[in-house]
Amino acid sequence: MTETQKPVILVAVDESDHSFHALNWALDNFFAPMEDHNFKLIIVHAIVLPAPYRGLVHIGKGSSESLKALDENLKRSAASTIQKAKEICSSKSIDDVSTEVSQGDPRNVLCEAVDKHRASILVLGSHGYGAIKRAVLGSVSDYCAHHCRCNVIIIKNPKPQR
Repeated sequence: MTETQKPVILVAVDESDHSFHALNWALDNFFAPMEDHNFKLIIVHAIVLPAPYRGLVHIGKGSSESLKALDENLKRSAASTIQKAKEICSSKSIDDVSTEVSQGDPRNVLCEAVDKHRASILVLGSHGYGAIKRAVLGSVSDYCAHHCRCNVIIIKNPKPQR
């Protein structure tokens, strides 16, 4: 099977332990170490501009300097997140990994990445919000499950042992 024929698995990562748990799950279940993999792995991260700063884009010079500093911090954070994801892959002897970082709402970024790469599967973690918090904040995993044009696997963190 050539690289271009391999089905694509996208794994969404953010700074949370939930997303890294989902990445580990995907690696353990789809990518056996030291074997020719049947899938192409792409790790996707969305840079989200915090809500209080979104309106500053159209305000004067002082705000543009603040936005530039914020943008640099967000890019450093994204690079750190992607580096951690690559290290997890490398620790499992999986080095053929592509990454993609895009700015925007994670729901849109992930659905667009699915379309762009013609992904077969999207794997993402669940933050485990309750019904009220999920209703107020919205759920990236719920949105993707209903709007992405591929199979979506939502990985929950294991419950703590009692």
